[in-house]
Amino acid sequence: MVVLWLSLYLVLTTNWPLWNELARIGGAPSSYMSTVVSMSLLTLCGSAAILSFTAWSRWMKPLWLLVVILAAVVQHYMLEYRVVMDPTMIANALQTDPNEARDLLSWRMAFNVAVVVLPAAWLIWRVRVAPMRFLPKLARNVGLLLLSVAVAVGTAVAMNRELAPLMRNNVHLRYMMNPIASLYSTGALFIKPLFKRSGKLVSITAGTALGASYAAQTRPPLFVVVVGETARADHFALNGYARDTTPELAKRGVLSYREVRSCGTNTLASVPCMFSPLGKEGFESRKDDYETLVDVLQAAGLAVFWLDNQAGCKGVCERIPNASAFDGLDAATKKALCDGDECLDDVMLKSLDARIAALPAERRAKGVVLVMHQMGSHGPAYYKRSAPDVKRFLPECKTNALADCGHAELMNVYDNSIVQTDRFLGQTIDWLKAQSKQYDPAMLYISDHGESLGEFGLFLHGVPYSFAPDAQKHVPMVTWFSEGMSERRKLSRSCMEAGLDAPLTHDNLYHTVLGVMDVTTPTYKPALDALASCRAKG
Repeated sequence: MVVLWLSLYLVLTTNWPLWNELARIGGAPSSYMSTVVSMSLLTLCGSAAILSFTAWSRWMKPLWLLVVILAAVVQHYMLEYRVVMDPTMIANALQTDPNEARDLLSWRMAFNVAVVVLPAAWLIWRVRVAPMRFLPKLARNVGLLLLSVAVAVGTAVAMNRELAPLMRNNVHLRYMMNPIASLYSTGALFIKPLFKRSGKLVSITAGTALGASYAAQTRPPLFVVVVGETARADHFALNGYARDTTPELAKRGVLSYREVRSCGTNTLASVPCMFSPLGKEGFESRKDDYETLVDVLQAAGLAVFWLDNQAGCKGVCERIPNASAFDGLDAATKKALCDGDECLDDVMLKSLDARIAALPAERRAKGVVLVMHQMGSHGPAYYKRSAPDVKRFLPECKTNALADCGHAELMNVYDNSIVQTDRFLGQTIDWLKAQSKQYDPAMLYISDHGESLGEFGLFLHGVPYSFAPDAQKHVPMVTWFSEGMSERRKLSRSCMEAGLDAPLTHDNLYHTVLGVMDVTTPTYKPALDALASCRAKG
């Protein structure tokens, strides 16, 4: 009885995002009320079926309370940011570091969760659960499970004409059934990989070598790959955005590629994918784990280093030298650039010479590849992503409750985070120019994914890729080449400028970096090298 009442309580109190979405899709109440009733019954049966496994008399009250808390928290974020609880979103939540988690907390969240949890907690605490013998209790639990499944199947069959096209055309609805979606996605996240991938690491470095340009080099190459965070291509002035968000890059003769799409809509999906040789389709269907771009570069004999101002490299940098940008900072730098353990990206340029000097000298003599992983425009606390002196657009949204801010304030605070990235990239280019006496430097910047800023009622990112808006997939990519690197790789600027509107994806990054660094390896595909056609021209 507790499980049945609890299931009904969760349906009525923690599924408002689902009802709102059904109303939005259905139009007039007469059109969608039957669907709401059907989905309510399916959600009730699904919750009862799952909770039937907890219908025991001992030690279940804390578990029931945890389910209510989970459902309440999930509802808050679905209402606040229009996210859905698919396995990718659960993975993002589990990999969120304390700083990111702190940015997501608010008094509004505490209130919304308390409104749902406190009545349920009082009832769960007060109810008396009578003990029963094991076999009768097991029989009742199995009966509840079978009854729930039978009613759900009957409802689905009876309403198939309405539900089948609705669910087929709106796949995200299945991930809005609370708490079913969260429990299912969490289970899928941990169970599916056991059947899909072997767990072994496949080496791809055999046959890797440095190309002919290294034989007679006077200076080794120095290539900085900046992995951006949550940047939208359509908010870069370089790409035609009306606001001047990229003044520093515009001064430095960079090339901005305007039609680049990401591998995923979140960091966990995109970063491992963009450094993989497999491409999006191959990466998502792989049965084994593979070495990555940085492994190939290191196997070629180059000095490779990953510097992170984010919540980790998602496994990409495990086999190469790496460090957190926060590590080893002096007190003055922390005070100037950091808020707790969260720092502006400028911090990555501090002590950068010393970090590179610590790499093996024999590798540095061949060449250096430095990957810098930004904090960038990570939301929802966008106001933390820019320094006071770069806040060009005011007033800002100064809360993580984005729905409380007007559209203009939200645009201002997000655009200021892009201005901060612009300054950081400008400073990175200036640092590279200062290395020109001992290196041939170059830089490639590309964001991991985009961001929704209220379009279609969506905020943040992480919507499943198949129906995510373009704002979460259209990302900026910017390159800068010194004269030395251009001559070294015989790059034609006019050719590169002619290709700025060519359609590219994260699939191109692996092969483009290998091409720029002149690393030969069996996994390199010239057709996916965005600059291959512009070498040895002019």
